[in-house]
Parts: sequence; C-alpha cells; structure tokens
Amino acid sequence: MAATTAALRDPAPAAAAALTFPRPIFATVAPHPFLQAHLAAPQPSKAPLRANSRTAHEFRRVGINTGSLTHCNGSAVVRLGNTSAVCGVRAEILDEAHVQATADFAPSTGNETEEDAERERDEMESLRLLVPNVELSTGSTPQHIPGNAPSSFAQTLITRVRSLLLSTSLVRLSDLRILYAPPSNPDGLDAEPEPQLKGYWVLYIDIFYISIDGNAFDAAWAAILAALKNSVIPHAFWDEDLETILCSDDPSEAHSLTLRGLPVPSTFAVFEGKHDWNESGEAEEADWVLSDPDAFEETVCRESVCVVVDCTVGNKGTKDGILKSLEKSGGDVVDRDAMKGLVKRAVDRWAEVEKATNTKP
Repeated sequence: MAATTAALRDPAPAAAAALTFPRPIFATVAPHPFLQAHLAAPQPSKAPLRANSRTAHEFRRVGINTGSLTHCNGSAVVRLGNTSAVCGVRAEILDEAHVQATADFAPSTGNETEEDAERERDEMESLRLLVPNVELSTGSTPQHIPGNAPSSFAQTLITRVRSLLLSTSLVRLSDLRILYAPPSNPDGLDAEPEPQLKGYWVLYIDIFYISIDGNAFDAAWAAILAALKNSVIPHAFWDEDLETILCSDDPSEAHSLTLRGLPVPSTFAVFEGKHDWNESGEAEEADWVLSDPDAFEETVCRESVCVVVDCTVGNKGTKDGILKSLEKSGGDVVDRDAMKGLVKRAVDRWAEVEKATNTKP
C-alpha cells in the first residue's frame, strides 16, 4: 500500500516534446536546409519534390490572354505560376525628316541573307525603333513599392529584353518602314519608280508586373511574344498634297507583324546542397539544377543559366531547335555535359510556350 502511494505521489517524468517549426518559419530561418530537406527526401519510385511541389525539371504552366488592353496596338497578360505580367505595344510614327542618314535606304529583294539581317539590326538599334520599358513599382513585391525610383533589377530586365529583341531580329524592319511609291520616275519614263522612305513605326513595349514570384524575365518575354503577335499596325501613307504621313481608318488595310520565328527563353537555377560523405570517403552529389525557379529558390541559388531556343525553322519541330542565346552567371556547377541537358529541357519547354501563344482565348 505504501509503495502504491509513493508511485502516485512521484509519477515518472514524461518525455520532452520534439522542437518543431511550421513550414513558413523553417523556410525563413533556414532556407538552405529547408530546400535541401525537400530535394534530398527519399521517395521510392518518385523524383524528389521541391518546396513548391514541383520536380527539379518541372516548369510552371504558362497562361496567356491576348487583347486585354483596348488602347494599345497589341497586348497580352501572362501568368507563370504566381508571376503575372502585362505587356502593351504602342506604335508611333517617326518622320524621316527627324532622322539622320536615311539616304542609304535600299528596298528589300525578298531573299534575306545574314548581311541583310545584320544591316537591319544596326538600323533598328541606331534609330531606337524598339523601346522596351519595365515597371516593377506596382506593388508586385514588397521590395518594389509604388513611387520608388527604378531599381537596378528593372534596368537589368530592360537591357536583357532589348538585347534579345535585337539579337534574334524578332521584328522585321519591313514592317516598320513607311514607304511612298511615286506615280512616275523623274529620271526616266520607262524605268519603274523606286519607293521612297518617308518614316518608321516605333514600337514602345511596356511591361507591367502584377506580381512577381521568381523568373521575371521568362514571364516578361512570353508577354512580349504574345503582345507582338497580337499587334496590328495601321496602314500609313505619304500624302503629297499635305506633305505629311497619314494613317488609314480602314481596319482592313492594317497589317499584323510578321515575326521571325519564336525564340523562347528557359531559366534555370543551380542549388548547391551540402555534400554528404559515403563509407568510401567520397562526396555524394548534392547539386540540383531547378527549372523555372520561384522567388524563394532564387534567394538560395547562386548560379543561374538562361537558354534561348527557337524551333520554328526546322522540319521536325523541336528536333531542329536553334540555340539563339545563352547566359550563365554565378558559379561553375553546370559544365558542358550538364549544359546539353539544359538545352534539351529548353527545347521541350519551347513546345509548351509555342502551344500557349497559338491558343486563342
């Protein structure tokens, strides 16, 4: 009886509860171990999942809606997961009288060569016929509050967009030239009069972000592609009596832009995990190349790669992809062999974006 009473008075101490954190707190306090815990978690017969429930090779689905803005020549809204961007294209006339050194204009022969494309790129760059602009201070992220000055990140996006527009020769210069065909040739009665250059269309490409959850460049470029394909340019002509450029009000005379191909970028981020040592003393691989990184993954990844491919010129679809651009910064994990795998992922991604841009809303 005494032993029973003593047992009731002095109960055995309970085991201490394990210290646990909710997922958001764990991700904030220790972001690197948090992501590695997801990627290194053993899952039999399944690929490891990231914190956003995607595999390392999985991209977010692209959603595109065109013609959303009625006051633009072309517009598109693109959603890439929780990253949303709006692109509007405005066309304004640049009179030839306000342009220097336009006397060397040569009409297109119809057979494009590499020299012709290079000449067009130089002319479009010197005249600033493509003017991209990126606006982040829309409340898209806590770091970009409305009213703030343009950040270095916004300026970097503008530079990358403009560089890719020019290097891929996406917009044809023939769509931007405003020509005038004289009724007769003053140099000869039998010769066909040559067209005269009277001005250009300047395309102002404005990108506004609604929200940013990583991979802002891919979202912006997808919006640009969809907006340019949706753009309609009025018919502009030279009026001899008024000696000025006028635009036709007839919608049937307007023309769409004929783009050169469909270059699509794919961005990857390299997550360098902490290497574990096996029984033989060798370090086990603990690096992952993540497709389409979100905002959280961008903060813990040091190395990034952007691959731009275009598969529209081949007869076999994605098997004939052309590498248009390649950007790599921040580390040396991705070597030559790993880069081949990223190009293959970019080709597969191109097919998804091409399908989304051609789908009518």
